Amino acid sequence: MKKVINGLLTILSIIGLTCLLVFITGNGHLVKAISNTYLKGRKGPSIDEYAIFESRKVTKATSPFIWKEKAIESRKKLSEKEEIFHQQYKTAAFLVLKKDTIIFEKYWDDYSLSSKTNSFSMAKSFVGILIGAAIKDGFIKSIKQPIHEILHEYNTDLGKEITIEHLLQMTSGIEFGESYGNPFGFMAKAYYGKDLYNLTINNPVVEKPGKVWKYQGGNTLLLSFIIEKTTGKKVADYFSEKIWQPIGAEEVALWSLDTKNGKEKAYCCFYSNARDFAKIGKLFLQNGQYDGKTLISESYILQSKSPASVKDELGDIVDYYGYQWWISTIENEKIHYARGILGQYIVTIPNEELIFVRLGRLRADEKINHVPIDLIEYIKMAKKLN
Repeated sequence: MKKVINGLLTILSIIGLTCLLVFITGNGHLVKAISNTYLKGRKGPSIDEYAIFESRKVTKATSPFIWKEKAIESRKKLSEKEEIFHQQYKTAAFLVLKKDTIIFEKYWDDYSLSSKTNSFSMAKSFVGILIGAAIKDGFIKSIKQPIHEILHEYNTDLGKEITIEHLLQMTSGIEFGESYGNPFGFMAKAYYGKDLYNLTINNPVVEKPGKVWKYQGGNTLLLSFIIEKTTGKKVADYFSEKIWQPIGAEEVALWSLDTKNGKEKAYCCFYSNARDFAKIGKLFLQNGQYDGKTLISESYILQSKSPASVKDELGDIVDYYGYQWWISTIENEKIHYARGILGQYIVTIPNEELIFVRLGRLRADEKINHVPIDLIEYIKMAKKLN
């Protein structure tokens, strides 16, 4: 018994010293990260974690927009091979709409039409739209406005050259780091840490702005700080007022925060359901128009759909990314989409007047022309179900 007690004391001492070392070195986020990943049998975050973070409500519409629905008996079905594909990639929801009508809808496992799951990086696209709202309202002068006029920390030689457009296009030249596998990196600290502003604002400008495309969530966080500073409103509140309520969201959404009453994890972590996510797609498909009202200027949405057209780190011209939205041509169809790391997608196919949402827990690593191969399959399915 004495050996057992001594053993337990030794283990507790090691745990205590480890925790102390973690906090002393500025890596306090690791405690929450490890307890919510490896100790739960996962290597990374899940789509069902809103309860472990503080959050801010995104208020639903008082008069919700209700999708029309094609009669279930007349809807096309997935093939056995397609069903296996969804199971392989752990799909939670697959929703396809044609001209405001649901033509296919299915949920897997215990998920349902009211389930709230994590958007992950689809939230970047939401912030991109919200910048358009702030410009329309006059809070932001234009996409060409230098960010140092709002975020004074960038009142430096290279910092003065960064515009809001550079942040939108991921060409700011700021080095944040985007490695999701590095427990000590920027993204791990942003996701599990407690001080997004100071974590983000002091990163160095290492490239001349506008010269190199580099996908980094820190750019989106800076956009969210700009929204908060210029509008005087929390990002979730402004999004609710300008987007979520006007598009007729049926359910309250949640946006995770770094601390209680803190800042939104704007690069990710917007929790909602497939039907309401699809309404973002409708707004984008209709170039900022919704139910006869202009929520975002058409010119801004068209710019959002236009490629950045600068070189990425490999020297390739970026014809696949606009203002926080992805763009591509697949099977001769022009598509625009928001995407998240575990296979979250809001996709618009303008020529077909199709919108689809796919939510789930796994995304393919392989890409063709920067498009995940699983997304290519979902596009084929959506067109076939049309």
